[in-house]
Amino acid sequence: MVGPAVKRAAVAVARSEYGLSERRACRLVGLVRGSCRYRPRRRDDGALRAKLCELAQERRRFGYRRLGDLMDRQGLHANHKRVYRVYAEEKLQVRRRRRKRLAVGERVRLIPAKTPNQRWSMDFVRDTLACGRPFRTLTVLDECTRQSLALEVASSIAGARVVRVLDRIAADRGHPFEIVIDNGPEFTSRALDQWAHKHGAKLHFIRPGKPMDNGYIESFNGKYRDEFLSEHWFESIAEAAEKAETWRIDYNEQRPHQSLGRRTPAEVHADYERGFAASAGSVVPVVNVPGELSVLAQFNPSGAE
Repeated sequence: MVGPAVKRAAVAVARSEYGLSERRACRLVGLVRGSCRYRPRRRDDGALRAKLCELAQERRRFGYRRLGDLMDRQGLHANHKRVYRVYAEEKLQVRRRRRKRLAVGERVRLIPAKTPNQRWSMDFVRDTLACGRPFRTLTVLDECTRQSLALEVASSIAGARVVRVLDRIAADRGHPFEIVIDNGPEFTSRALDQWAHKHGAKLHFIRPGKPMDNGYIESFNGKYRDEFLSEHWFESIAEAAEKAETWRIDYNEQRPHQSLGRRTPAEVHADYERGFAASAGSVVPVVNVPGELSVLAQFNPSGAE
């Protein structure tokens, strides 16, 4: 027997069937006599129930805690356990939405970027510390110069943090015209959508399950894993972040890139900047990259065209 209600029922049976006194029956069952005589006195929940139903109709995706907060603001104070009881009795629980299936369309071939900030790519790379704790790295790449713009290392990176990283990059080199991303929750978040709308950046989502639609960042992630993550052990996330930033600088300034004519991304970006300074926005030849046009079309380091 567990719980006072069951024990009270056992005391009632002992008294009615075997003629025991209340004192004797409570001692046998292990129930305090005060608990045996207790009768619940439930308050009238009419006003609470009506207000809760009204708010639930207005805020269909709010749970009982948030509805309780709304009632507190309107002067109807109630314990959160009482709110939950009425909430459950009225069956106001929020139904979990099924994930919307993303439509798979035809692949849209992107024209290779010809100027810095024309198109950035973003993705996540996962790894673990020496203790087995997982961490993630947000990788951001400029597709024209192949520069690694950021390697943000953390245990968790939400949409708001992605926006902060983009603001940090944009403060130094301006905003992009387009960003290529997958359909992860961090990239489909409201924070990133509002940021892109505010700064006039287009978000290009690749087809679900087709990572090579974002081939530039996938290629970079392979180099990042092969040349850095697989070569180091990290005792902490702070250590991983520090070493990742050192590797990023070395990748941009020291590592020759085959698709850039064996030059470094920093050298190519410097050529574009010198070309803009000399031409003041006109179309001039800047860098000779095999297989690509060597023209800078009105590149502006601030991100404006």
